[in-house]
Amino acid sequence: MGREAKLIVALDVETFEEASQLIDRLQDTVGIYKVGSQLFTACGPMIVRYVLAKGKQVFLDLKFHDIPNTVANAVTAAVDLARPVHEAVDERQNPVPVTDHLLLCTLHTQGGPEMLARAAEAAAKQAQINGVTKTLLVGITVLTSDSKTDNIRDLVLERARLAQESGLDGVVASVQEAAMIREACGEDFVIVTPGIRPAGAATDDQKRVATPADATAAGSDFLVVGRPIVKAADPAQAARDILKQMVISTA
Repeated sequence: MGREAKLIVALDVETFEEASQLIDRLQDTVGIYKVGSQLFTACGPMIVRYVLAKGKQVFLDLKFHDIPNTVANAVTAAVDLARPVHEAVDERQNPVPVTDHLLLCTLHTQGGPEMLARAAEAAAKQAQINGVTKTLLVGITVLTSDSKTDNIRDLVLERARLAQESGLDGVVASVQEAAMIREACGEDFVIVTPGIRPAGAATDDQKRVATPADATAAGSDFLVVGRPIVKAADPAQAARDILKQMVISTA
């Protein structure tokens, strides 16, 4: 029996206009959106605040990887993205409460235990300061575009355990490793699975892909879908079809 997974639509588009139009088309169907490097570089923090202002949740996928202090500061800034600019301070320049929070944020587990631990501490501290739910930090194990097969399961499990020991909330991993991670790291450990493709869909540049049913059955908590929805003639219907497959797999 699968878990009750949630759908995340990747806003892998070039412009703010494309992103806003897609959110409008998916308004009644999708509640979580991924903002990655392309869109964040094009639009900056505005796109995160826009998605939040639309009443949706954000998965900020910038894959932080740097020295511990730099990553900790970046995570602090990421948590603060949920603070609306016009409400960031009062007339006396004092901070005011934040009413929302980022759902998820990524960083590379290759950064090592000190970097991961500092990031986890920073996320918890800033969420407490802002009075919001802590952003879930998830570590990148091995990119789903990586076709390497030698010892990949051992490497993913090693990085998942490192993430957990360092205080992260979960990892990003393909469906091929999800069940293994679930068994090793427990029921509360978050697993985000990209590379989701409906049965028969093109895999594009993803090497380790899975259907929505496979991912939920394997124990994934969040399924990230991009092109099968974003490039569909009817994105809302494509999203509904995927959601149906997710529900069937949990029955």
